[in-house]
Amino acid sequence: MSLPHFLALILVTILAAGLTVWLAHSVGLSLAIVGSAALIGAGIARLMARVE
Repeated sequence: MSLPHFLALILVTILAAGLTVWLAHSVGLSLAIVGSAALIGAGIARLMARVE
């Protein structure tokens, strides 16, 4: 992966995180709720992708 592509991926990730925090704040959700939802979503994705 080239350096500009890698840096673009980092930039997109940071912008997506900022947009998520801004939207949660504008709707009135606390960061604890957003974090819990992200953790639950990651756990579900992990269980769905599990291959034994």
